[in-house]
Amino acid sequence: MTLPLPKFTWPRSDAAAQEILGWAIDEFGSGLAICTSFQASGSVILDMAARLVGGDINVFSIDTGRLHEETYQLISQIRRRYGIVIELVPPDADELGSMLTLHGPNLFYESPAKRKLCCEIRKVRPLQRRLATLDAWVTGLRRDQDGGRERTEPVAIDEEHGGIVKLAPLAGWSNEQVFAYARERDVPLHPLYAQGYPSIGCQPCTRKVEAGEDSRAGRWWWEKDVDKECGMHLGMRGQMRREVDVLLDEVLPARRPFAVK
Repeated sequence: MTLPLPKFTWPRSDAAAQEILGWAIDEFGSGLAICTSFQASGSVILDMAARLVGGDINVFSIDTGRLHEETYQLISQIRRRYGIVIELVPPDADELGSMLTLHGPNLFYESPAKRKLCCEIRKVRPLQRRLATLDAWVTGLRRDQDGGRERTEPVAIDEEHGGIVKLAPLAGWSNEQVFAYARERDVPLHPLYAQGYPSIGCQPCTRKVEAGEDSRAGRWWWEKDVDKECGMHLGMRGQMRREVDVLLDEVLPARRPFAVK
């Protein structure tokens, strides 16, 4: 499917992150929201937005129900610091209950497909529902991150989410630039960074990394030869997609071809 090009003037490809963010705020207004998991890039973007418009910006985060307590503490700190209202988007209660009843609370340890199912119910589907209400969203993705993000563009059409605009103002930034900005402006950062967690997700699925390991090694560390992605930014393909769809059909009866209404 070829999506129509939106009718606006794109920012320059070499525009500064603040310029891209300011353009998006002006262009989309209330149809724009920042999505953050409160890692360093997201916190930097929140600081930039607050400097541009104060607390008058839509911000949301996917609350999986299994986050670290330190993440919730950081959310409270950011609320106080910037006066930003942060919407926490939970999984659908019926979908979550069905998955837990069928597979138990720690299904993600049993197989890659069940781990992907857990991410689908707790992260991907809540994100899809929230994005369906927006014209554009802002993420903290960067090209220097692992997991196929090397082609991240600062502004792009998000074909996986209905053709809305997806912005990554820090796409060209390095990890060092992110933390330098945070130090210079005293941006609140996740306390688990200081404890050896360079990438922070749900509490059961995240561990510290050892010397020499890449930044995503602490995510779903028990899995071998499986991409370290949850599906929020890079969708599943091929056999894994088919396996997860079979599990989803069991968890979500409405997906079945001949489901009783």
